[in-house]
Amino acid sequence: MKKISIIIPALNEEKNILFVIDNALLALKEFGISGEIIVINDGSVDNTSFLVEKKIKEFPDIIKMIFHKKPEGIGASFWDGVDTARGEVVVMLPGDNENDPREILRYFCLMEHVDIVVPFIFNKEVRPFIRRLLSSWYNFIIRISFLVNFNYTNGTILCRRSVLKELEHRSKGFFITTDILIRTAKKGYLFAEVPSRLDARKSGKSNALSLSTFWRIFKEYLNLFLDIYFREKSQKNQIIKESITYQRKFLKNN
Repeated sequence: MKKISIIIPALNEEKNILFVIDNALLALKEFGISGEIIVINDGSVDNTSFLVEKKIKEFPDIIKMIFHKKPEGIGASFWDGVDTARGEVVVMLPGDNENDPREILRYFCLMEHVDIVVPFIFNKEVRPFIRRLLSSWYNFIIRISFLVNFNYTNGTILCRRSVLKELEHRSKGFFITTDILIRTAKKGYLFAEVPSRLDARKSGKSNALSLSTFWRIFKEYLNLFLDIYFREKSQKNQIIKESITYQRKFLKNN
């Protein structure tokens, strides 16, 4: 089994996708991590697929691609990757090349002690002011709604695949990371927060600030709120035995 599966959702990222893949390969090599790269071609109509296929020929044992006939969203792409993954740990790297894989994989060793590694951005200035402002409001709402104190809930988290497979709900949009973090934190899984640098998007346009995205995030937020406070109380604190959290909480001499 591979140690890690890097899932890369990509929608029309022909100008960025090769940089993301190459950076991921370099990071795996630098930190000596055995891993695989799963590109989710989320209905791209540009040359994204062609470029990835060329890369697969170079690294057939490491890279593979999943096709969506039409765009299904970043969350749906991530969960398709999780279901295909062979790694003990999974991480999502968006195909826009904003995230340097080294910034999260440098903390892979922490997975020996926790089930989730949660990055927070320490160079927020690389994003436009309006994006930073919306992010601050978003984080404030999440904190007071769910009584958590995460610095940031939209980053490229490292998470044990067995923990993800046990979640009762799968968010399909941009709310996915927040949804995972709140549900796992409320169950009692151990996590570590770490500083991470974000690169400015060099090409293309993000869909994160569209009205349709805001509406979908609101619906996912409302669903999570109802689940946490009204629907899933009996399922809290159910820690799977395959997790580090279970070993540290319930097994002696560990």
